[in-house]
Amino acid sequence: MDPRDVWAERYDRDLADIFALQDEITEAVTTAIAPVIADAERQRAARRPPGNLDAWTACQRGWWHMSKVSVEDNALAEKFFQQAIDLDPTFAGGYKGLVSVLADAATVFLTRSLAETQSLAETLARRAVALDGADAEARASLGATLWRGGDHEGARAEAERALAMNPNLARGYAVLGTALIYSGRAKEGVAALETCIRLDPRDTGLAARLNQLAVGLYFSHDYEASIAAAKRAIRLYPDYPGPYRWLAAALGKAGSTEEAKGALAKAITLAPASFDMYVRNRVPWHRPEDHAHMLEGLRKAGWEDQATSVPEAQ
Repeated sequence: MDPRDVWAERYDRDLADIFALQDEITEAVTTAIAPVIADAERQRAARRPPGNLDAWTACQRGWWHMSKVSVEDNALAEKFFQQAIDLDPTFAGGYKGLVSVLADAATVFLTRSLAETQSLAETLARRAVALDGADAEARASLGATLWRGGDHEGARAEAERALAMNPNLARGYAVLGTALIYSGRAKEGVAALETCIRLDPRDTGLAARLNQLAVGLYFSHDYEASIAAAKRAIRLYPDYPGPYRWLAAALGKAGSTEEAKGALAKAITLAPASFDMYVRNRVPWHRPEDHAHMLEGLRKAGWEDQATSVPEAQ
């Protein structure tokens, strides 16, 4: 949304609702302006010479690279977040950025092992919280680290703390949504993720948000909606592997066998190591019953546990 659209909005309410109206206008303005400002700052930081950055600008440069969602950009983002820490060890931004870098390295790009990064990421997130206990983003960062370790209740508690500090924090809703989805409360999680995306449609983690939305809809047994969410993620991020896997499973469940085979083939050939990690193994944040539910869809798409060949795309 363009911030100018907010000023053009009409708010017709009864005078008795004036305080609710004030809150509604405040949220609308915040929702429209905050992502635009954040994006502008990242663009500005990207134009600065790397040797002429302060800690805050180095972080913005790091987030700009993370928004590109590639192995190379993730590595560059790590360098800038580490630079921010070196420039100012008391600035929480660098630690929060490194937590996100490690998460993508271990769960998307597989350039680091999950076991190796989980402990380090939690240490970094707790350091960010210790530096400023009132930092809502630091709380959300810690929550994200906890759910990746399978501690859904801990993650939800941190997300709720973050949202109590900042009710418009998109990442707070992202962490809350994923924690709910993977703890058996998928429909509530989907609602939280939809709020996250509405609050920040320019989020550097949008690829992950859309992928988790597809997951939540799949776990809610709304396979057609999961298909739509996965396809949206693929249109925006064609090299991001997760949505192909959920697209294949959802298409399989929906009975679209031939299309499911094509999505399955793409999921395997695009990122075979990722497919092994999530399908042939079970990651810590997947409950056994949810993992089994995913496998049901993939089998309907043509996957076999002991298969040695990849289904041909139609």
